[in-house]
Amino acid sequence: MLVYSDKLNARLEEFFKAVKKQARQNLSKGTKLQRKKRPINNTKRLYNSIKYEKLFESKDGIAYGMSMLDYGDYIDSGVKGTKSNYRVNKNTPFKFKSQPPSTALGGWSKAKNIRFRDLKGRYTKGTYKQIGFVLARSIFEKGIRANNFFTIPFVNEFKKLPEDLQNIFSDQMIIDMIDSMTEAGLIKNI
Repeated sequence: MLVYSDKLNARLEEFFKAVKKQARQNLSKGTKLQRKKRPINNTKRLYNSIKYEKLFESKDGIAYGMSMLDYGDYIDSGVKGTKSNYRVNKNTPFKFKSQPPSTALGGWSKAKNIRFRDLKGRYTKGTYKQIGFVLARSIFEKGIRANNFFTIPFVNEFKKLPEDLQNIFSDQMIIDMIDSMTEAGLIKNI
């Protein structure tokens, strides 16, 4: 039996603070794609949305929660494309059902100053609306590469926890997963 104390609270605070810090660092430093470092943290909205908090504490237990914007799950786990897929995405539950909005990608391409080029590398004519459409089609067909900016820090910090805490975490995660799958209608209530 685990005794809930100030030491336990302090250790859990350390755990969640370290996961948050490392996830934010991973967003800022980016990933290495095609031999170039590409940061993911374009607008800092996802970066600023990563939070943790103590939900409640009672004699029966303690509950903490971590949250971020919804699209963080897609960046962390990746999204399968319709025609091809990245190897790191083979276990992702996400796949495209329709093409992403080209208007949002047009604005993003303008912010990043992305332009069309011809075969010789010279800039050619094309509006950001057209660039957004080409990017949206490419993302729809190829998917989004998994980044694991959140998963890797969580697993690394989880391994540092004492075995008692790991068992409690694992049991509760399984219970939460079964509850959410039941609510979603993926499995029948046991």
